[in-house]
Amino acid sequence: MSELFINRARACAFTGHRKLTEDFSIDKLKQTIERLIEGGFNTFLVGMALGFDTECFKVLEGIREKKEIKIIACIPCESQADRFSLKNKKEWQRMIDSADERVYISKEYTATCMQKRNEYMVDNCSVLVSFLRQEKSGTANTVKYAVKKQVMIIKL
Repeated sequence: MSELFINRARACAFTGHRKLTEDFSIDKLKQTIERLIEGGFNTFLVGMALGFDTECFKVLEGIREKKEIKIIACIPCESQADRFSLKNKKEWQRMIDSADERVYISKEYTATCMQKRNEYMVDNCSVLVSFLRQEKSGTANTVKYAVKKQVMIIKL
C-alpha cells in the first residue's frame, strides 16, 4: 500500500452505491462539499468506483478549478477498472490521471481489497459523506465502520 501523509482533521471521504437512485442530487452533493471547504476541509478521498464515487470526483474537479483542494484517488487494486466498459475505463483512467495523489491498497484483486480501501478512507478522514440506500452493501459496511471509529457522517 502507498504511504501518504493526510491531515485527518481536514480530510473528508465518500461512500455510496454504484447505482444511483432517483433521489440522488448533484446539487446537494456540491453544496455539501462547498460547506466542508468553507469549514476548512481541503483533502478529499475518493474510492474510484462507478456511480457515487465518480460523481463525487467530477464535482471535486470542478471545485478544484477555483479552490485549493486535494483529491486523493483511493484505489483498491490495480485491476479495479478491468471489468468496466471501455467508456468507463477511459473515464476512470482520466480521473486517476487527474487526481492529486493516488493510493493503491493492493497490487492484486483480493476478496477484501474493497473493504480495506473503505477502511483506509475512514481511517484517514474526520468526515464521511454517504449516499446510503441499501442496508446490505459495502456502503453500509463503510458507514458502520465509520460509526465504530467515531467519524462524523453526513448523509445525503
